[in-house]
Amino acid sequence: MVSTSSSHDQKSEGSTMAPADANVNKVQIAGEGGEFVIINNHKYYRHDLMAAFGGYLNPGATPYPKININPAPVGLSGFALTTFVLSLVNAQAMGIKIPNLVVSLACFYGGAAQFLAGCFEFVSGNTFGFTALTSYGAFWLSYAAIFIDSFGILKAYEESDQLADAVGFFLLGWAIFTLVLFLATLKSTVAFCSLFGFLFITFILLAGGELSGHVGVTRAGGVFGVITSFIAWWNAFAGTATPLNSYVTPVSIPLPGNVMFREKRH
Repeated sequence: MVSTSSSHDQKSEGSTMAPADANVNKVQIAGEGGEFVIINNHKYYRHDLMAAFGGYLNPGATPYPKININPAPVGLSGFALTTFVLSLVNAQAMGIKIPNLVVSLACFYGGAAQFLAGCFEFVSGNTFGFTALTSYGAFWLSYAAIFIDSFGILKAYEESDQLADAVGFFLLGWAIFTLVLFLATLKSTVAFCSLFGFLFITFILLAGGELSGHVGVTRAGGVFGVITSFIAWWNAFAGTATPLNSYVTPVSIPLPGNVMFREKRH
Protein backbone atom coordinates (compact mmCIF):
# COMPACT_ATOMS: atom_id res chain seq x y z
CA MET A 1 0.00 0.00 0.00
CA VAL A 2 1.52 3.34 -1.06
CA SER A 3 0.77 6.52 0.89
CA THR A 4 -0.37 9.70 -0.83
CA SER A 5 2.77 11.53 0.19
CA SER A 6 4.94 8.90 -1.43
CA SER A 7 2.92 9.17 -4.63
CA HIS A 8 3.34 12.94 -4.54
CA ASP A 9 7.12 12.58 -4.20
CA GLN A 10 7.25 10.22 -7.17
CA LYS A 11 5.32 12.66 -9.36
CA SER A 12 7.54 15.57 -8.31
CA GLU A 13 10.65 13.61 -9.24
CA GLY A 14 9.39 13.28 -12.83
CA SER A 15 8.65 9.58 -12.74
CA THR A 16 7.70 8.10 -16.12
CA MET A 17 5.01 5.95 -14.53
CA ALA A 18 1.47 7.25 -15.19
CA PRO A 19 -2.03 6.05 -14.49
CA ALA A 20 -3.56 3.77 -17.13
CA ASP A 21 -6.22 6.36 -17.95
CA ALA A 22 -3.89 9.37 -18.10
CA ASN A 23 -4.54 9.85 -21.82
CA VAL A 24 -8.30 9.44 -21.56
CA ASN A 25 -10.24 12.69 -21.41
CA LYS A 26 -13.49 13.13 -19.57
CA VAL A 27 -16.61 12.23 -21.54
CA GLN A 28 -18.50 15.41 -22.38
CA ILE A 29 -22.02 16.05 -23.63
CA ALA A 30 -22.55 18.87 -26.15
CA GLY A 31 -25.27 20.33 -28.33
CA GLU A 32 -28.51 22.10 -27.52
CA GLY A 33 -30.33 18.85 -26.88
CA GLY A 34 -27.31 16.89 -25.68
CA GLU A 35 -27.15 15.07 -29.01
CA PHE A 36 -23.32 14.99 -29.16
CA VAL A 37 -20.87 12.97 -27.06
CA ILE A 38 -17.20 14.07 -26.99
CA ILE A 39 -14.66 11.33 -26.20
CA ASN A 40 -10.92 12.01 -26.49
CA ASN A 41 -11.64 15.20 -28.42
CA HIS A 42 -13.69 13.27 -30.98
CA LYS A 43 -17.34 14.24 -31.40
CA TYR A 44 -19.97 11.56 -32.01
CA TYR A 45 -23.72 11.63 -32.38
CA ARG A 46 -25.27 10.07 -29.28
CA HIS A 47 -27.55 7.83 -31.39
CA ASP A 48 -24.56 6.58 -33.43
CA LEU A 49 -22.82 5.40 -30.29
CA MET A 50 -25.91 3.82 -28.84
CA ALA A 51 -27.58 2.38 -31.95
CA ALA A 52 -26.10 -1.10 -31.49
CA PHE A 53 -26.18 -1.26 -27.71
CA GLY A 54 -28.38 -4.22 -26.78
CA GLY A 55 -27.94 -4.78 -23.07
CA TYR A 56 -24.92 -7.03 -22.62
CA LEU A 57 -25.19 -8.57 -26.10
CA ASN A 58 -23.02 -5.91 -27.73
CA PRO A 59 -20.79 -6.67 -30.76
CA GLY A 60 -18.80 -3.43 -30.57
CA ALA A 61 -17.35 -0.81 -28.26
CA THR A 62 -19.87 1.41 -26.53
CA PRO A 63 -18.01 4.21 -24.78
CA TYR A 64 -21.12 6.05 -23.61
CA PRO A 65 -22.50 4.09 -20.63
CA LYS A 66 -26.18 5.06 -20.77
CA ILE A 67 -28.49 2.23 -21.88
CA ASN A 68 -30.64 3.27 -24.83
CA ILE A 69 -31.74 0.19 -26.77
CA ASN A 70 -33.10 0.62 -30.28
CA PRO A 71 -35.85 -2.02 -30.74
CA ALA A 72 -36.51 -1.28 -34.42
CA PRO A 73 -33.81 -3.62 -35.88
CA VAL A 74 -35.34 -6.61 -34.07
CA GLY A 75 -38.77 -5.87 -35.48
CA LEU A 76 -37.41 -5.18 -38.96
CA SER A 77 -35.36 -8.39 -38.92
CA GLY A 78 -38.34 -10.47 -37.84
CA PHE A 79 -40.45 -8.91 -40.55
CA ALA A 80 -37.71 -9.38 -43.16
CA LEU A 81 -37.03 -13.08 -42.52
CA THR A 82 -40.68 -14.07 -42.34
CA THR A 83 -41.48 -12.08 -45.48
CA PHE A 84 -38.49 -13.60 -47.27
CA VAL A 85 -39.54 -17.20 -46.62
CA LEU A 86 -43.22 -16.66 -47.45
CA SER A 87 -42.35 -14.70 -50.58
CA LEU A 88 -40.20 -17.55 -51.88
CA VAL A 89 -43.20 -19.84 -51.40
CA ASN A 90 -45.49 -17.35 -53.15
CA ALA A 91 -43.01 -17.16 -56.01
CA GLN A 92 -43.02 -20.99 -56.07
CA ALA A 93 -39.24 -21.16 -55.83
CA MET A 94 -37.95 -24.74 -56.15
CA GLY A 95 -41.54 -25.77 -56.85
CA ILE A 96 -42.66 -25.23 -53.24
CA LYS A 97 -46.30 -24.15 -53.00
CA ILE A 98 -47.37 -25.12 -49.45
CA PRO A 99 -46.81 -22.18 -47.03
CA ASN A 100 -47.36 -24.01 -43.72
CA LEU A 101 -43.67 -23.86 -42.77
CA VAL A 102 -44.02 -20.09 -42.45
CA VAL A 103 -46.41 -20.56 -39.50
CA SER A 104 -43.49 -21.10 -37.09
CA LEU A 105 -41.78 -17.88 -38.17
CA ALA A 106 -45.06 -15.98 -38.28
CA CYS A 107 -45.86 -16.97 -34.69
CA PHE A 108 -42.54 -16.32 -33.02
CA TYR A 109 -40.18 -14.10 -35.03
CA GLY A 110 -42.33 -12.12 -37.42
CA GLY A 111 -45.22 -12.14 -34.95
CA ALA A 112 -44.30 -12.15 -31.26
CA ALA A 113 -40.79 -10.69 -31.54
CA GLN A 114 -41.90 -7.92 -33.88
CA PHE A 115 -44.92 -7.12 -31.72
CA LEU A 116 -42.73 -6.85 -28.61
CA ALA A 117 -40.31 -4.60 -30.51
CA GLY A 118 -43.26 -2.36 -31.28
CA CYS A 119 -44.17 -2.25 -27.59
CA PHE A 120 -40.66 -1.06 -26.79
CA GLU A 121 -41.08 1.63 -29.46
CA PHE A 122 -44.08 2.77 -27.43
CA VAL A 123 -41.85 3.08 -24.37
CA SER A 124 -39.31 5.13 -26.35
CA GLY A 125 -42.05 7.47 -27.60
CA ASN A 126 -41.84 6.54 -31.29
CA THR A 127 -45.44 6.66 -32.52
CA PHE A 128 -44.67 5.53 -36.07
CA GLY A 129 -42.46 2.65 -34.94
CA PHE A 130 -45.05 1.55 -32.39
CA THR A 131 -47.83 1.64 -34.99
CA ALA A 132 -45.88 -0.16 -37.71
CA LEU A 133 -44.19 -2.91 -35.69
CA THR A 134 -47.15 -3.86 -33.51
CA SER A 135 -49.46 -3.85 -36.54
CA TYR A 136 -47.24 -6.01 -38.75
CA GLY A 137 -46.51 -8.27 -35.78
CA ALA A 138 -50.27 -8.70 -35.44
CA PHE A 139 -50.45 -9.32 -39.20
CA TRP A 140 -48.11 -12.28 -38.96
CA LEU A 141 -49.90 -13.66 -35.91
CA SER A 142 -53.24 -13.40 -37.70
CA TYR A 143 -51.75 -14.97 -40.84
CA ALA A 144 -50.45 -17.89 -38.79
CA ALA A 145 -53.89 -18.30 -37.20
CA ILE A 146 -55.33 -19.11 -40.64
CA PHE A 147 -53.27 -22.32 -40.77
CA ILE A 148 -53.68 -23.35 -37.11
CA ASP A 149 -56.46 -25.93 -36.88
CA SER A 150 -57.68 -24.84 -33.46
CA PHE A 151 -58.83 -21.51 -34.92
CA GLY A 152 -61.02 -23.37 -37.43
CA ILE A 153 -60.55 -20.80 -40.19
CA LEU A 154 -59.61 -23.17 -43.02
CA LYS A 155 -62.19 -25.70 -41.86
CA ALA A 156 -64.93 -23.10 -42.25
CA TYR A 157 -64.12 -22.83 -45.97
CA GLU A 158 -63.73 -26.56 -46.72
CA GLU A 159 -67.01 -26.79 -48.64
CA SER A 160 -66.84 -23.35 -50.19
CA ASP A 161 -64.88 -21.58 -52.91
CA GLN A 162 -64.78 -18.33 -50.94
CA LEU A 163 -61.40 -18.86 -49.26
CA ALA A 164 -59.32 -17.20 -51.99
CA ASP A 165 -61.58 -14.15 -52.08
CA ALA A 166 -61.58 -13.91 -48.28
CA VAL A 167 -57.77 -14.02 -48.20
CA GLY A 168 -57.77 -11.41 -50.97
CA PHE A 169 -59.87 -9.08 -48.82
CA PHE A 170 -57.52 -9.75 -45.90
CA LEU A 171 -54.48 -8.77 -47.96
CA LEU A 172 -56.24 -5.79 -49.53
CA GLY A 173 -56.92 -4.35 -46.09
CA TRP A 174 -53.25 -4.61 -45.22
CA ALA A 175 -52.36 -2.95 -48.52
CA ILE A 176 -54.50 0.05 -47.58
CA PHE A 177 -52.88 0.23 -44.14
CA THR A 178 -49.42 0.04 -45.72
CA LEU A 179 -50.33 2.89 -48.07
CA VAL A 180 -51.17 5.04 -45.04
CA LEU A 181 -47.74 4.35 -43.54
CA PHE A 182 -46.07 4.90 -46.91
CA LEU A 183 -47.51 8.42 -47.08
CA ALA A 184 -45.95 9.13 -43.68
CA THR A 185 -42.46 8.24 -44.99
CA LEU A 186 -42.34 10.58 -47.99
CA LYS A 187 -40.07 12.99 -46.11
CA SER A 188 -37.74 10.37 -44.64
CA THR A 189 -35.00 8.54 -46.57
CA VAL A 190 -34.91 6.51 -49.77
CA ALA A 191 -34.39 3.18 -47.98
CA PHE A 192 -37.11 3.80 -45.39
CA CYS A 193 -39.67 5.03 -47.90
CA SER A 194 -38.82 2.22 -50.36
CA LEU A 195 -39.59 -0.38 -47.69
CA PHE A 196 -43.23 0.65 -47.43
CA GLY A 197 -43.52 1.38 -51.15
CA PHE A 198 -42.44 -2.13 -52.14
CA LEU A 199 -44.49 -3.66 -49.34
CA PHE A 200 -47.58 -1.88 -50.64
CA ILE A 201 -46.96 -3.26 -54.14
CA THR A 202 -46.44 -6.73 -52.64
CA PHE A 203 -49.78 -6.66 -50.82
CA ILE A 204 -51.59 -5.34 -53.90
CA LEU A 205 -50.18 -8.10 -56.11
CA LEU A 206 -50.91 -10.84 -53.58
CA ALA A 207 -54.45 -9.56 -53.06
CA GLY A 208 -54.94 -9.34 -56.82
CA GLY A 209 -53.67 -12.88 -57.26
CA GLU A 210 -56.12 -14.25 -54.70
CA LEU A 211 -59.10 -12.28 -56.03
CA SER A 212 -58.41 -12.95 -59.71
CA GLY A 213 -57.15 -16.51 -59.39
CA HIS A 214 -54.12 -15.78 -61.60
CA VAL A 215 -51.08 -17.62 -60.24
CA GLY A 216 -48.72 -15.35 -62.18
CA VAL A 217 -49.88 -12.31 -60.21
CA THR A 218 -49.25 -14.12 -56.93
CA ARG A 219 -45.79 -15.16 -58.10
CA ALA A 220 -45.04 -11.54 -59.02
CA GLY A 221 -46.11 -10.59 -55.51
CA GLY A 222 -43.63 -13.15 -54.20
CA VAL A 223 -40.82 -11.56 -56.20
CA PHE A 224 -41.66 -8.11 -54.85
CA GLY A 225 -41.86 -9.62 -51.37
CA VAL A 226 -38.30 -10.91 -51.64
CA ILE A 227 -37.14 -7.42 -52.65
CA THR A 228 -39.08 -5.96 -49.73
CA SER A 229 -37.41 -8.34 -47.28
CA PHE A 230 -33.93 -7.27 -48.38
CA ILE A 231 -34.88 -3.61 -48.00
CA ALA A 232 -36.13 -4.38 -44.48
CA TRP A 233 -32.84 -6.11 -43.65
CA TRP A 234 -30.96 -3.08 -44.97
CA ASN A 235 -32.94 -0.78 -42.68
CA ALA A 236 -32.27 -3.13 -39.76
CA PHE A 237 -28.56 -3.02 -40.57
CA ALA A 238 -28.71 0.78 -40.65
CA GLY A 239 -30.08 0.68 -37.11
CA THR A 240 -27.23 -1.45 -35.74
CA ALA A 241 -24.11 -0.55 -37.75
CA THR A 242 -21.96 2.29 -36.40
CA PRO A 243 -18.32 3.27 -37.02
CA LEU A 244 -17.56 1.62 -33.67
CA ASN A 245 -18.71 -1.89 -34.61
CA SER A 246 -18.69 -2.09 -38.39
CA TYR A 247 -16.40 -1.21 -41.29
CA VAL A 248 -19.50 -0.75 -43.43
CA THR A 249 -22.12 1.81 -42.44
CA PRO A 250 -25.17 2.60 -44.58
CA VAL A 251 -25.41 6.02 -46.17
CA SER A 252 -28.80 7.66 -45.68
CA ILE A 253 -30.12 9.36 -48.81
CA PRO A 254 -32.69 11.99 -47.80
CA LEU A 255 -35.88 12.60 -49.70
CA PRO A 256 -36.95 16.18 -50.57
CA GLY A 257 -38.46 17.87 -47.56
CA ASN A 258 -36.47 15.90 -44.98
CA VAL A 259 -36.20 18.47 -42.18
CA MET A 260 -33.32 16.81 -40.29
CA PHE A 261 -31.01 16.70 -43.29
CA ARG A 262 -31.97 20.23 -44.26
CA GLU A 263 -30.97 21.47 -40.81
CA LYS A 264 -27.62 19.66 -41.05
CA ARG A 265 -26.84 21.42 -44.34
CA HIS A 266 -27.51 24.80 -42.72
